[in-house]
Amino acid sequence: MISTPFTPDLVRGAAELETVDRGVTPHRLPAWVGRRFPDPQLLSMEVQPSGVCLSFETTATVIELVTHPSRVAYRGIDRPRGRIDVVVDGVLRRRDELAGGDSVEVDLQTGGSTAHRGEAHTTRVDGLGEGSKVVEVWLPHNEALDLVDLRTDAPIAPRTDRRRRWVHHGSSISQGSNAVAPTEIWPVAAARAAGDVELRNLGLGGSAQVDPFLARVIRDAPADLISVKLGINVVNIDGFRLRTFVPAVHGFLDTIREGHPDTPLLVVSPIFCGIHESTPGPGAFDPASFTTGRVRFVATGSPADVARGSLTLEVIRDALRAVVETRSDDPRLHYLDGLDLYGAADAEALPLPDALHPDTEAHALIARRFVERAFGVDAPFGR
Repeated sequence: MISTPFTPDLVRGAAELETVDRGVTPHRLPAWVGRRFPDPQLLSMEVQPSGVCLSFETTATVIELVTHPSRVAYRGIDRPRGRIDVVVDGVLRRRDELAGGDSVEVDLQTGGSTAHRGEAHTTRVDGLGEGSKVVEVWLPHNEALDLVDLRTDAPIAPRTDRRRRWVHHGSSISQGSNAVAPTEIWPVAAARAAGDVELRNLGLGGSAQVDPFLARVIRDAPADLISVKLGINVVNIDGFRLRTFVPAVHGFLDTIREGHPDTPLLVVSPIFCGIHESTPGPGAFDPASFTTGRVRFVATGSPADVARGSLTLEVIRDALRAVVETRSDDPRLHYLDGLDLYGAADAEALPLPDALHPDTEAHALIARRFVERAFGVDAPFGR
């Protein structure tokens, strides 16, 4: 078997590859962000390789990828393991659930944690047949991992086809929370359906906070298409008032425009989330759910605080729409209402399992609607 090193032209969708004892760790944010703002939540999310894939051409009939996963587990809570999806010539050939690896088990009731060590994991696909083929190995959206070894029975070459580069920033919903597999999170599903785009997913659980450094990352990233989905995390931590939120969004967009003055830029407001539609945050775990095996979320703010500037999703949608309208001198800036992707009627048919994040079926719905509204004819990202 031939062992191929992990290089940036092979590992797509990552900002950097960090060399570690086991191999390399893909990072979705550049290292300077962590040095500038070493927030544990942000760092734990950016190292989960949502939207990152190994992309190559080969005549190999056997492919083996060795990884060493690392995850956070919650005592008494059922959380599915991450998966690796192997796609060959556009067809899913293997969905491999991770086993082993390292974990930190957290007790939500006491705050205590216990570390566990585990073994590496090998994903193997064989019987691929003769001839050249395009292979994409999509890494898990919900577990960190080190890339240890890539083995094949024939040489591989990174893909050289030029696709439009789509940079997307959002919350845990964009990272893929509650979807079961990396190709079923909505940004990846949308990118694959669009066909001619390569995704860089900056969906960061709990961390879409209109942070200036994220705007700098997007500003400096190669991009032909940009979308920013803002709002739910701002409400979750009750981090702004209306007076401060609006100028922060303007500043965020101004920074992006410094590097991409003419790139199509789509501002997407939050999808429907019943607990926060008219009730401000902060959001919190519902303690009553701890004994059920499935965590749910609740809103802890008061609707009365909206009059004093507290933010709800209803308020944020109006604010984001107004921001785009006031920037009418930017013809390539567009607004997409998140309710067009997943609205109140959809929440009745496909309820959010934890009251915050869509399930796999809802991710698929959001992806289909995003493709129609963003990549369709005469749409912001349309040809």
